[in-house]
Amino acid sequence: MIGQAGASEGVTKELEIALGAHELVKVRARVGDREQRDTILEQLAQQTGSQLVQRIGNVGVFYRPSKDKPRIILPD
Repeated sequence: MIGQAGASEGVTKELEIALGAHELVKVRARVGDREQRDTILEQLAQQTGSQLVQRIGNVGVFYRPSKDKPRIILPD
């Protein structure tokens, strides 16, 4: 969950760990307006090398395939 302080280095590290373990991760961004949420979610995707595959309200879903054995394959 991302609070009013925004996406800190700790949030980025935790998302890295979660993506390494699960490939698909939901992140809740409880910050200002829609534009600010979108910016923060896009920055997280860039910083973690993942894709923001869905955003509904305050929740963004990130995907990054496993390097060893991907379990989820996204269509092109």
